[in-house]
Amino acid sequence: MSKRFVLSGYFGFKNFGDEAILSVLVKKLKQDKHRLTIISSDPKYTMKQYKHIRSVYTFKILDIIGAISKSDVLISGGGSLLQDVTSIKSLVYYLFIIFLGLVLHKKVIIFAQGIGPINNPICQLMTKPLLKHCTYVSVRDNKSSELLKSWGINADLLCDPIFSTEIPETEKKDVVAVQLRDFRTMSEDFIDRLAQKIVSEFPNKPVEIYSFQDAIDLNICQKLEKSIQLLNSNVKVSLYSDLTNEEIVERLSQAKYLIAMRFHAIIVGLLSGVNILSINYDIKVEKISKEFNLPMIDLKKDFKNQFELLKNEVPQDYMAKVKSKNFDWSGFEKAIES
Repeated sequence: MSKRFVLSGYFGFKNFGDEAILSVLVKKLKQDKHRLTIISSDPKYTMKQYKHIRSVYTFKILDIIGAISKSDVLISGGGSLLQDVTSIKSLVYYLFIIFLGLVLHKKVIIFAQGIGPINNPICQLMTKPLLKHCTYVSVRDNKSSELLKSWGINADLLCDPIFSTEIPETEKKDVVAVQLRDFRTMSEDFIDRLAQKIVSEFPNKPVEIYSFQDAIDLNICQKLEKSIQLLNSNVKVSLYSDLTNEEIVERLSQAKYLIAMRFHAIIVGLLSGVNILSINYDIKVEKISKEFNLPMIDLKKDFKNQFELLKNEVPQDYMAKVKSKNFDWSGFEKAIES
């Protein structure tokens, strides 16, 4: 039977990972012809991406209350919404949306989230009771599962929904794809060292630089492009920005090598059987790199022999584990139908 859903997350900011998760979720719910309203920072953009859905602006609280009150289910996630490292304000916002769902007596589903860190004691006090009253909670990593277990909250441990992304069958190109984002420990020194290494290790290969979220990525990507060109003007370097999710997946899947900073770029590389070098800026990147035994460099440390490991990597070594990452919808489906 068709139901009404409200989806809450980091949507409308044109960030590849969150928009890709939304795409997976919309596709799943549309199979059963459910009616969807998406809370978005850019409702026009969101409605352009999906036919026959409604969207309300992130901070139009009365519109959000109206949408939730008319719905059957509120879904929060995926991504890392419930943490206070990025911002206490954003945590409070997403908790408030969950609170609205609960106080309006709707089913509330926490969808494949990375929970924590939540360091502020008051934020912890706010988060625990809300999650305890949710209909169904699923998380995407062991650390989140262990945190919730310590709070007395049952949660299904699932892989990231992006592992269900369909990769197009494309011919590989002998190119080096690089995906960067800004971060508080990102430095000019790192960009220059990375450029030097790319030029010295891949002097005859085209380099493609990808900005996934222009507000955060583009400036850093432009700096890397300039640095490579200054070091060797003969290296063919191209910068790509403002691509659709489908274009990003298609282009990354064609690359021979991928140097990636964002978690979901690494997942696309894994699904595509690309030689991957990860840039460690966050615990989730470190964890996935260790899980799949990927070479990894740090923003502050020497690169050592990691580029040599990148070139000698055999993607077949990790493909069996990648193929085992099937996203389990059973708990989600049961929660909706119960």
